[in-house]
Amino acid sequence: WYCFLLKQNPLRAKQFSSNNLTGELPPTLANLITLRDFRISDNDFIGNIPGFIQNWTNIEKIVIQASGLAGPIPSGIASLTKLTDLRISDLNGNESTFPPLSNIRKLKTLILRSCNIVGELPSYIGEITGLKVLDLSFNKLIGPIPDSFVGLSNTHYMGWFNLLMLSVILQLSNWKLPNWAAAALDAERWGQHYLSHCLGSGIVSCLRSFHCQRRYYSLHINCGGRQAVEDKGPTYEDDSNSGGPSNFMPSMTNWGFSSTGHFLDDDRPRDSFIWANSSSISGENSQLYMDARLSPLSLTYYGFCLINGNYAVNLHFAEIMFTDDRTYSGLGRRIFDVYIQVELTKESEETSLQWLPIIPWISAYWAGKGTTGIPVRGVYGPLISAISVDPDFTPPSENGNNISAGAIVGIVVAGLFTVMLVLGILWWKGCLRRKDTLQNDLKGLDLHTGSFTLRQIRAATNNFDRANKIGEGGFGPVYKGLLSDGTIIAVKQLSSKSKQGNREFVNEIGMISALQHPHLVKLYGCCIEGNQLLLVYEYMENNSLSRALFGREEHQIHLDWPTRHEICIGIARGLAYLHEESRLKIVHRDIKATNVLLDENLVPKISDFGLAKLDEEDNTHISTRVAGTFGYMAPEYAMRGYLTDKADVYSFGVVLLEVISGRTNTSVKTKEDAFYLLNWANSLKEKGNLMELVDPRLEPDFNREERGLSTFSISTS
Repeated sequence: WYCFLLKQNPLRAKQFSSNNLTGELPPTLANLITLRDFRISDNDFIGNIPGFIQNWTNIEKIVIQASGLAGPIPSGIASLTKLTDLRISDLNGNESTFPPLSNIRKLKTLILRSCNIVGELPSYIGEITGLKVLDLSFNKLIGPIPDSFVGLSNTHYMGWFNLLMLSVILQLSNWKLPNWAAAALDAERWGQHYLSHCLGSGIVSCLRSFHCQRRYYSLHINCGGRQAVEDKGPTYEDDSNSGGPSNFMPSMTNWGFSSTGHFLDDDRPRDSFIWANSSSISGENSQLYMDARLSPLSLTYYGFCLINGNYAVNLHFAEIMFTDDRTYSGLGRRIFDVYIQVELTKESEETSLQWLPIIPWISAYWAGKGTTGIPVRGVYGPLISAISVDPDFTPPSENGNNISAGAIVGIVVAGLFTVMLVLGILWWKGCLRRKDTLQNDLKGLDLHTGSFTLRQIRAATNNFDRANKIGEGGFGPVYKGLLSDGTIIAVKQLSSKSKQGNREFVNEIGMISALQHPHLVKLYGCCIEGNQLLLVYEYMENNSLSRALFGREEHQIHLDWPTRHEICIGIARGLAYLHEESRLKIVHRDIKATNVLLDENLVPKISDFGLAKLDEEDNTHISTRVAGTFGYMAPEYAMRGYLTDKADVYSFGVVLLEVISGRTNTSVKTKEDAFYLLNWANSLKEKGNLMELVDPRLEPDFNREERGLSTFSISTS
């Protein structure tokens, strides 16, 4: 093959990618001094990248990706000052330092991926201001990112070198992010443009659920263009936001779009993801084809808040980039697949489908199958002009005046059914049963607790004297008491008037009577007499963890770090018993500092099992009514009612933050308003100031280094 090359001298460009070529690169290639474009990717060569490439002083583009060759990159590459495109990846061989590229100032694309490069990143890379693409991923670079990188104003794609993927940076390259990065760098060229809105509050806040203020039954989008109105037809919404590579952008109404990929070899200083038609188009709905949205790989539109039903989907396409029929390049053909709800569709005009209560999506995808080179003009990938989604059913009336007779009959039948259902639920919950049902429910439980009379409880608490009141639980007050045998007890008084209180009473007795663990509060027994529902517990001398940390000054307890650490470990052991070790697998549902009690030795014990539920091992989750304390509930449980033992783990994490910071979950304030402790901790983590989270009362106990190690330890325990 190289004999052919030599016969073609003077040779300017040749591509030998994906040809299954083997052997070593012959030294006679050094004579190709007029070469401007050299590509040998995806072959099975052996040996090293030859040093004779330094002879190619006219070379502008070198592509050696997955070629089989080994490193290092020869130092003679420094003489190739006309290079604008250098792509080398997947080199075998030993480690080497960063190649000398300081003299190559015309680079637009620099890809040195997985080249076994070690050492620090040279600062001169940030001075190559014409760089459009920079990919240094999967190497072993160390040290800080140079401050000079702030000058890469034209670089809008950095492969894996992503401000918003700090964890990837740290894992793959061991780099440290400079202080200027978050403020000075344009988020679009450092990753997903939409996520730039989240730099202040963290990537987690961008994963929030889409809130539906109303339900929709149609969708019309003028992809890539301004708002357009059809003659006697619908209004197509504006979609003129330019977007960017690897982008997700929600609209102001009920849809959003995402795109992936980056245009290579398009000879444009900035990629354009919207194309304006320069030719004249006439005919029906011609305004829809004046602009189009495009993407290198995939383009997906999502519909939110659409009511259930069958819909007709029309996708409008018009090729507005290949417009010059008089040239060879005008004969190009764009090929891509269209998926609707994951299914590949072949219909050219209309597709009918049913959407269930999930997010419907329409995706155009270019797989590039069979492609070994990117089109010279960079014209490829999916392109779409407009989308219309219309119902195959009669939409509901907005004024509500067209109710038919059949609908009225249906409403009456549904009303009667609802009344019967409500009566059944009331009976099931005990609201329509006799008062002795509660006693019967308790008799049906295999209880391992004692029974107390109301007279005993009154005597122990001095007739529920306010002076003996030590707290207020979720369903009633708690009193300190002294039995005749000298045993100190805590008495929880529940309201018998509340049917919910009855249910929690039975639930708590049934749950905790079967549980015995050093980190669970011990139940001595109960009392059901008259209108009194009473639970008798062991007395905890130091009240709750909440009062010890956040109570009035006279109630607070000085808890040093070792003590706080042991308290957290104790809570974790109690939860591990509930979730994994006991015969009954239980989800507590209300883990918080007020439900963690401390005995005389500050040993923590989990209490208040009124909301606990059995965890059915055969189910991945339980769908249930939401109960607990806002601010401590896991998002998937609070929003959807999906309950697993991970809900307790999330709540435990919030308690950990409270213990470490010495602040309640809802007491932290910014200059403007209050917000949850979790948000504040996340903000500090992103700013690299996580140590500010630690309770200043712990400062005398240990130094900053010990505090950092301990915080890491408790966060990973």
